[in-house]
Amino acid sequence: MSHSLITSLPEVPFATPVLASPREHLVRASAHLWRVQDRAGRVLGHLRVMPDPLGMRYRAERLHLATGSFRLVGDFWRADDAVAALRNG
Repeated sequence: MSHSLITSLPEVPFATPVLASPREHLVRASAHLWRVQDRAGRVLGHLRVMPDPLGMRYRAERLHLATGSFRLVGDFWRADDAVAALRNG
């Protein structure tokens, strides 16, 4: 008989945030990350959900293709504010 040791918990996906504006929609990219797309399907950036001791935070990010890393636009308490930063920034 063999024994397996689980070293980490499985990642549980967060529920997709609901946006007040119909101008953009979210497409899941991972358990805690969504692509923010406009009505034409153009990607404006990414929305990341981050647990915080005071509640959920929403991080607006843009993918920097040359380095393959995300650039921080800002952290917000509301998903709509994070999406607005991507829309207007």
